[in-house]
Amino acid sequence: MIKIGLFCAAGFSTGMLVNNMKNAAQKRNLEVEIDAYPQAKLSDCVKGMDVALLGPQVSYTFGKSELICKECDVPLAVIPMADYGMLDGEKVLDLALSLSNNKVSAFGGK
Repeated sequence: MIKIGLFCAAGFSTGMLVNNMKNAAQKRNLEVEIDAYPQAKLSDCVKGMDVALLGPQVSYTFGKSELICKECDVPLAVIPMADYGMLDGEKVLDLALSLSNNKVSAFGGK
């Protein structure tokens, strides 16, 4: 099971994106847990996650967020604006999976 956290400002659009990502994962028969959180709660929520993604509206927090994620060995990326705006669950899921695969490679497995 891959645990993915999306961190944003308000959450409405991100909640819809989470649903689209879950649908995309279901079509691929992937076991994932995907949830949305406020970026302000990143340090409270990131522990135990496999991947953290920032919504483009909070990309200005990347430096601070990256430090928090590195402490927990959780890869972090900003969701591309076009994928976020189109609520493209397939592409954002692909981004999360690529980060998760890189983590497995970088840390020698889970």
